[in-house]
Amino acid sequence: MTRIQYDFDRVIDRSGTASYKWDQSEKLFGNRDVLPLWVADMDFEAPKEVVEAITERAKQGIYGYTLRTDSYYEAVSGWLSRRHGWKVQHDWLSSSPGIVPALSMMVMAYTEPGDRIILQSPVYYPFYDVIRMNDRVIVDNPLIFQNGQFRFDFDLLEEQAKDAKMLLLCSPHNPGGRVWTREELERIGDICLRHGVLVVADEIHHDHVYKGHRHTPFASISDSIAQASITCIAPSKTFNLAGLQAAVVIIPNEKLRQQYNTLLKTLSLHMESYFGLTAVESSYTHGEEWLEQLLVYLEGNLDALLDYVETHIPDVKPVRPEGTYLVWMDCRAISDNPQELKKLMFEQAGVAFSEGSVFGKQGEGYLRVNLACPRSILLEALERFSKAVQEAKAAR
Repeated sequence: MTRIQYDFDRVIDRSGTASYKWDQSEKLFGNRDVLPLWVADMDFEAPKEVVEAITERAKQGIYGYTLRTDSYYEAVSGWLSRRHGWKVQHDWLSSSPGIVPALSMMVMAYTEPGDRIILQSPVYYPFYDVIRMNDRVIVDNPLIFQNGQFRFDFDLLEEQAKDAKMLLLCSPHNPGGRVWTREELERIGDICLRHGVLVVADEIHHDHVYKGHRHTPFASISDSIAQASITCIAPSKTFNLAGLQAAVVIIPNEKLRQQYNTLLKTLSLHMESYFGLTAVESSYTHGEEWLEQLLVYLEGNLDALLDYVETHIPDVKPVRPEGTYLVWMDCRAISDNPQELKKLMFEQAGVAFSEGSVFGKQGEGYLRVNLACPRSILLEALERFSKAVQEAKAAR
């Protein structure tokens, strides 16, 4: 079999394609020429085999209601077994149009208005939305930043879990890039089991892990933890397929699974996306070589960013991620004011990183950079930002 060599340096013009990332710059940032390195989708073409499978699917010409097939279940379970050492049964698998809709449905299915739900800030901002907008109460268990990385506050969690119903776990962590160790996750599981707290694990970044680290699926730790948790994954981050609206929800506990599937049917979301089904199956069956090459490229981008920032913007202190294609950067030496950082980015530098306060109050003075683009675009964005920082310092 001929090995395909993927070219991640190739710049693909996504403007004018109804791209959420590229076609909103003037509306969101007041500058149509902004380089967008914010929302977490990649600027790389999906694996060749996935593109071909979707193209063949499109040629059928009848885009009717769609159901999950045996080959779909085999593709998902095979991927989790090969990549993460987790044996999942086919009947554990359900679905959702995306992970955030799944999180919202979990809140609806397993808690009541006024119930307390734990999150661990700074964290992916839709976590706040799915709690607040469903009239539940946010319980913040802030992460501790220590020795250059985030850690859990287990003592505080022990207290908070006494009157909470659910914990939304971000693993690997967005925006900080931690790949939680098995030991850390075991402690989370023990605390939540002791107090009857259901853990919903968002593991969408589970395939983007750098050398020297390994992702542990939360539910793989023990049968008791599996029975008291739900795991959400998707090929969308791994293979750049977010627009195809296809996520996988894994629920080993039969009672919890029935509750979720009932809500799914109530909302008439129980059938699959016509193209999403094909994307899931083809990517998890044929995407491994593409992913291996991507991980090498992303690590090169990470090294390039760290080297550039250290040399040219030493006031900025990046947190080296263990996973994800996101870098959390401490810019408080420049400003801890979110509005000032936005002005510096959008107006002066012409770049859009994610402004940190949206991830929680702890994020004020931080920026999150999306590495998943051709290196030339990443370096241009960093050069623009560096120039703006130097000009701002000179003007003081």
